[in-house]
Amino acid sequence: MWTDSDRMRRRYRAVKQDQRAEFERDRDRILYSSAFRRLSGITQIVRAGEADVFHTRQQHTIKVAQVGRRLAQNCVREQPDLADRVGLNPEVVEASCLAHDLGHPPFGHVGEHLLDVLVRKHGDDNGFEGNAQSFRILTKLAVRFVECTGLDLTRAALAACLKYPWLRNAKEPSRSKKWGAYDSEKEDFEFARELFQHSAKTAEADLMDWADDIAYSVHDLEDFHRCGVLPWHRILEGDQSDQILRRALESWYGKPMDAEGRLRDAFRNLNSFLRGSFPQLINEPYDGSLHQRQQLRTMTSRLIGRYIGAARLTEPDAMGKCVAIAEDEADEVLILKQITRDYIISNPALAAQQKGQERILETLFECVHTDSQKEPPKYLPNRLRYLWDIDGRPKPARFVSDCIASLTEGEAVALHGRLHGIASGSVLDPIVR
Repeated sequence: MWTDSDRMRRRYRAVKQDQRAEFERDRDRILYSSAFRRLSGITQIVRAGEADVFHTRQQHTIKVAQVGRRLAQNCVREQPDLADRVGLNPEVVEASCLAHDLGHPPFGHVGEHLLDVLVRKHGDDNGFEGNAQSFRILTKLAVRFVECTGLDLTRAALAACLKYPWLRNAKEPSRSKKWGAYDSEKEDFEFARELFQHSAKTAEADLMDWADDIAYSVHDLEDFHRCGVLPWHRILEGDQSDQILRRALESWYGKPMDAEGRLRDAFRNLNSFLRGSFPQLINEPYDGSLHQRQQLRTMTSRLIGRYIGAARLTEPDAMGKCVAIAEDEADEVLILKQITRDYIISNPALAAQQKGQERILETLFECVHTDSQKEPPKYLPNRLRYLWDIDGRPKPARFVSDCIASLTEGEAVALHGRLHGIASGSVLDPIVR
């Protein structure tokens, strides 16, 4: 497998080594980046700032990082020799977890899909993808050094951030909807994946991906339980259970032949766990009492511990994969994610909110793009103007998407309002600092 020397190599070596280990420096550079700070103003599921009970994208990311570190530590503790051979370091996993959502634009997946459509509409076939934008931030857009663009991370950290370790290929369905880097970052992508002849994620990237699934399925569900929008009696044994199973089956990409039976078993396991250990929590309206809060924390902790214990390292298979997730736990997470989709993401009030968010981003994109044919518009704040020269010969669509993806949701709304005369604001009040 790849050696420590291979894993620790950086493209630029922008600064000399300090008191930290190489991978510790990666983790810290991401944590202190402007892109990470921006995530406090980005949607997880519900609009950032709507209510304190909901996770922002930054709060979600912090919890993913915590889960990712524990996953890695558990694997290293249980399988030290194999962890050393395949390349597994808790600092690298935590760094990749901190970085995994840096590229999410305002309004989350709604904004991501819309920007992809708009960028391709205006002539850049690479479109827009949150994971590829995260990689672009790490290697080009982040401001840190005079000597080079980006954060100059180690090869191991860059590879661990590639949840989809390939470039976009419109001819392959599996590589046209999700991809890990744009053509503009091809050299950085090839540096990260230089020692791999396959398209499987590294062990560290695989653990980052599982940590994200755990946090999404457990922590987001906890938010909506607090809000009282999860009718557990209908979900677990009522008229909604079969619909949840059917939709989970339909959305399972690459499902095995026995997928339906596995999902029914997973549903029964969750039902037994919740009814057997937390009957009051799921049968009583949530009112924030001390006992309910204790029970909710205990439930969350036990689920996360269960899913952390489900991950194991394996000898690399023919495709290069070297992390296995126990089927029972993986299937339970699919069910939990489907519950979130059914009761929250498909909510009509949320859909109406997202429609308005799409219109804000579309009109903002078209306005800035029209004014960006020869130079960056004079009304753009200085913090965004450096993006014009980032690739040498700028493409207006890529420049505009970089600008928008650098904004918080509050900044996007304010800039849209000012450019369209909805809210003029004050000339002494900069929108973007």
